[in-house]
Amino acid sequence: MNDDLLNILSSSNKDIDNQKLMDYLSDKLSAEDKHALEKLMVDSELMNDAVEGLNDFKSKRDIAASVEQLNVHLKKQIEKKKSKKIKRSIKNLTSLYLTIILILVIILVAFLIIMKSIDSEKTSNNIPGEKESVAYQFRRTY
Repeated sequence: MNDDLLNILSSSNKDIDNQKLMDYLSDKLSAEDKHALEKLMVDSELMNDAVEGLNDFKSKRDIAASVEQLNVHLKKQIEKKKSKKIKRSIKNLTSLYLTIILILVIILVAFLIIMKSIDSEKTSNNIPGEKESVAYQFRRTY
């Protein structure tokens, strides 16, 4: 697993970095930077909701702990989905191909046996003095 997944907020927002957002929440930004961030918040409803949600935390440690917990949970989810995907894939394709070929050969042999028996039945019906088939007798009388 690469290290990019360990920090879910690193590339989630191209307009603002995490440190600037944390500085805004702790009132460490200059008035100009604060105004620029608030302008972004007005333009982006998602950004506004994120800042409001982060404001509900009582301390900066709670935010860091929550981000760490989210990172761990995200990594576990990704690993779980990856392992399920690997389990669903067919590992040994040669056995699958061999099974398909075997089934096709069995179908072909059955077809040839049926055709041979039909041919032998037709030839036995054409021999003079033999009993005629019921279908042939029926067609001949009507």
